[in-house]
Amino acid sequence: MNLLRFITAGSVDDGKSTLIGRLLYDSNAIFEDQLQAMRRASRFSDTDTPDLAILTDGLKAEREQGITIDVAYKYFSTPRRKFIIADAPGHVQYTRNMVTGASNCDLAIILVDARNGVVEQTRRHTYLTSLLGIRHLVVAVNKMDMIGYDEEAFYRIAAAFKQFSNQLNFKTIHFIPVSALHGENIVQGSVHFSWYQGPALLQYLEEINTEDDHFADAARLPVQWVIRPQSDDLHDYRGYAGRLTSGTLRVGDAVGVYPGGQTSRIERIEMYGKDLAEAEALDSIVLHLQDDIDVSRGDIIAPLSAAPVIGQELKARICWMDDEKHLIPGGKYLLQHHGKKVRCVVRDLVDKIQIDTLQFVDAQDVKLNDIATVGIKTASPLALDLYADNRSNGAFILIDEMTCRTVAAGMVLECS
Repeated sequence: MNLLRFITAGSVDDGKSTLIGRLLYDSNAIFEDQLQAMRRASRFSDTDTPDLAILTDGLKAEREQGITIDVAYKYFSTPRRKFIIADAPGHVQYTRNMVTGASNCDLAIILVDARNGVVEQTRRHTYLTSLLGIRHLVVAVNKMDMIGYDEEAFYRIAAAFKQFSNQLNFKTIHFIPVSALHGENIVQGSVHFSWYQGPALLQYLEEINTEDDHFADAARLPVQWVIRPQSDDLHDYRGYAGRLTSGTLRVGDAVGVYPGGQTSRIERIEMYGKDLAEAEALDSIVLHLQDDIDVSRGDIIAPLSAAPVIGQELKARICWMDDEKHLIPGGKYLLQHHGKKVRCVVRDLVDKIQIDTLQFVDAQDVKLNDIATVGIKTASPLALDLYADNRSNGAFILIDEMTCRTVAAGMVLECS
């Protein structure tokens, strides 16, 4: 059973939390104690249906304001698939929350209020989704019940969305009319959508294939731990443990250890105590090499035929997350890439995105929720990929050395 991670995003009051609550409620993914607690806290409708948004709007402040503030993660499964849902805030001031929630997702659901159509926040969330490398998009046109299930209105919204999204880098975009409040076209279809011939939302999520996105990228194994048991029974044991973030590795493959560049071949691949002939993306494995070479935590093991870029000069796009300090040229930080941390300096600010208009403007400084293009110089070489080529190996975070706070999430645009 494969796993699908997806995020929901949209304008305020588009019904994101209600849609997720409906998915959980109608797929019987709520425990009885959760259901009872939700009913006690709910505002009931005429149909005695609980306020499903409470399932994700867990903070007291969220419930009081009727908005999503934090990223809420929910887990559920059907007989066909497992799911992890991230419910992201719609407000522009919570851009960093959306970036955090979307960073590991394979698919995004963009909600559009059928009464309002495509609005500024719709374009912003869609752009951010594309920027973060999510290649599969579902546009859920919600609250169709409030416009009389108007077929022509649905297709007008779809056409308007396509007009601006065609320039963005998505593999698939699918449009689904829904009413989250009434549970129509969420888990089951509805007679009100007899004109819609596609699957209900959950059926589409169960069927879409996103695994190829991970397998298509070159293999990358960030070393998390060098295993040396130091016991009499295993005195020669040396394994390199980590999670294969992309691609496939096989016994006998010629590999390099980067950024150092030492070479060897894969002798064994272990997973849960068993030997494998090959490992695939997202497998947690222990790798054994034929040669005793210098391998440390934070190194990247990759095929010789598809090596990462080794460099110290980066051009990157970052989302600034620190609400106390601004980023200014010359700022010094720790850059963490997988398990490796190196000192770095942000040498220049190239530009930043005007989040309301999605236009690039000059950047004098970068503050909370800003998305900017910067130049970074690291103290030692890193083994990277461009984010557009490999999301997992092209991402990093910046950390304040004094406070140990994560101040930015970054995506590599160039490396030399």
